[in-house]
Amino acid sequence: MALHPTPTTSSVAGTLEPVVRRLLGGQLPIALRAWDGSSVGPPDPPVTVVVHSPRALQHLLWAPGELGLARAHVSGHLDIEGDVFALLAVRDLLASADHHVRVGFDGAGWLAILRAARSLGVIGARPPLPAEEAHLRGTTHTLRRDARAISHHYDVGNDFYRLLLGPSLTYSCAYWIDDQVDLTEAQAAKHELICRKLDVHPGTRLLDVGCGWGSLALHAAKHHGASVVGITISNEQAALARERVRDAGLEQRVEIRVQDYRQVADGPFDAISSVGMFEHVGAERMGVYFSHLYELLDEGGRFLNHAISRPAGQPPGIDADSFVGRYVFPDGELLEVGRAVSAMAGAGFEVRHVEDLREHYVRTL
Repeated sequence: MALHPTPTTSSVAGTLEPVVRRLLGGQLPIALRAWDGSSVGPPDPPVTVVVHSPRALQHLLWAPGELGLARAHVSGHLDIEGDVFALLAVRDLLASADHHVRVGFDGAGWLAILRAARSLGVIGARPPLPAEEAHLRGTTHTLRRDARAISHHYDVGNDFYRLLLGPSLTYSCAYWIDDQVDLTEAQAAKHELICRKLDVHPGTRLLDVGCGWGSLALHAAKHHGASVVGITISNEQAALARERVRDAGLEQRVEIRVQDYRQVADGPFDAISSVGMFEHVGAERMGVYFSHLYELLDEGGRFLNHAISRPAGQPPGIDADSFVGRYVFPDGELLEVGRAVSAMAGAGFEVRHVEDLREHYVRTL
């Protein structure tokens, strides 16, 4: 049961201002506007945080930090207006060790938070969690849990991904051959780069692991005469990929399956591509992943693994209590390049070429 607020003539933003200032070390580089119309902050702020209702503060009380902010935003109780990067700069400040040393909340700080919360009447039971939040059960990276994690992210409607990705329907880094091409052309250039690296030619049997909406499979079949098996564990991806294959008249060359990479047993393949899927494999399953793909590859065949990496010394897992961990890529893991290369060699591969496309990903985003 929520406590009744103490009678006060202060505005909501005015009540929150000292707490926010304390959290930010005395600075208020952004503006705050509350549900009663009150606001605080600089006159021309780079970004304004809009708190639509007390529920936003309740989410923060129950989950202080990024997860509480994510829940408040996803549930529609908190929005931002202006430059999102200005807000991310504040997040980076809060995450810094030096900031924690200088500003860390002591007993008085937490008491100030509780007083403000009581004054605003937001102390009470935890508000309902957004339906969009992932709550996966069971051992990570099993067939069942991986299917649920993939469905959470990719089975949200193909219309959404058409809007997000554009005509190329490619959910990974493009390849910018010059400054004149657009995103669709840059994604086609990336598909061509992959086909050249894999020496795809008429008659090549290609396995595309994590084929998404079929864009690379279509490119390899249409422009290089390959016979392609594309696999995904997203039902919505597979449905649209099959539709695109039919529309292109390539049903004799491209087969789209709803199948986990661990279930593929009809090798050998002349070439294997895996683009933007390795992030879902997990460090513990990395050896299984590379070993199985090695078994599926014909002697002298080529395998290309395209993935987002993480600098050495950082843990591979995405924080389960972060926005990304709960709402975007549950169970996602980013691995350091050297670790992946060593695992490939351990599975029997001879690593012949490594290329970093970091600048291309910046441009893609």
